[in-house]
Amino acid sequence: MEWDRTEVEATVADYFHMLILELSGQSYNKTTHRRGLLAKLNNRKESAIEFKHQNISAILIQLGCPYITGYKPRGNYQQLLREIVEDHIAQDQLLDNAALAASSAPAVTPLLTDFSKLLVDAPKLATVAKEPTKNYRLPVPQKRDYFEREARNAALGCAGEEFVLNFEHFRLHNLGHKALADKVEHVAKTKGDGLGYDILSFEPSGRERFIEVKTTTFGKETPFFVSRGELRFAQDHTEEFHLYRLYEFRTSPKMFDLPGSVESHCLMNPINYICEFS
Repeated sequence: MEWDRTEVEATVADYFHMLILELSGQSYNKTTHRRGLLAKLNNRKESAIEFKHQNISAILIQLGCPYITGYKPRGNYQQLLREIVEDHIAQDQLLDNAALAASSAPAVTPLLTDFSKLLVDAPKLATVAKEPTKNYRLPVPQKRDYFEREARNAALGCAGEEFVLNFEHFRLHNLGHKALADKVEHVAKTKGDGLGYDILSFEPSGRERFIEVKTTTFGKETPFFVSRGELRFAQDHTEEFHLYRLYEFRTSPKMFDLPGSVESHCLMNPINYICEFS
């Protein structure tokens, strides 16, 4: 049975309440929220609410907004849901303040000594589908793209790179290659940006490993940005290039590895164009 507007508005409001708490570093209980929401809905099950929350996560990612990390994005959502989410974003100043603070706050390198559980599998490559609509609706004017703002957070980027530097020392030491571990270099610091990678490391064979680090404090499926130079470098060094994606960096850092060309792992969306007259 299709969800009506009253149900969708209540579900979106509940989701955003949890999201603001999460972005602000405050605790909450998802189960308590779901059960409290049941009384406002038409004989729905908790599993249906969770599915709807996952739909909201998918919509937020498309709109450049952070999502609740415990609700993995899920497509095939109701068009009415997207419209109400867009309206909520446009009007919710508290969400804007919380997301802005979370994406712009400085960060320091976590003091982690055991990296044995850091690596996880990368997200599966998939497209996000939505319910077709006959009525064209202009997209909501976005206050900010919080992912892009976070990508410009120099303190967060540097902390992520230093974290990976420590991980590479650990990885090579753990493999019994102390001499190689001692040669790992934070080239973004020693040689400057623009090389196409941030960390020079090594394989056990001694072959170089070029590592580009992308760090977010948000969830695993959060999109990231790559430059034209990084893409070209990865294409030219497919055997040596690795993109390390750090996520949930402030709370419980995790990481997945995308080796070789970036486009073999992700849907590439060109979002900026240079307008020239000659």
